[in-house]
Amino acid sequence: MAITDRIQQHLEKLPASFQAEVLDFVEYLAAKAGREAVRREARDWSSLSLAYSVRGMEDKETLYTVRDLKLVFS
Repeated sequence: MAITDRIQQHLEKLPASFQAEVLDFVEYLAAKAGREAVRREARDWSSLSLAYSVRGMEDKETLYTVRDLKLVFS
């Protein structure tokens, strides 16, 4: 038996007030899944962007000093 069928069977046995709670929870989970998908996509794009920004620099052995890394605002 598919999981959706099992859920449906249990849901039909519940009073209407509990069915409303189940609906609220399902909507919460759907929203959460959507947010996670957006975060995952943003993380993937960020990784891709970083990979492309340093493309071709793998063979360079440039060493930077602390002085090279300091940014002075004036």
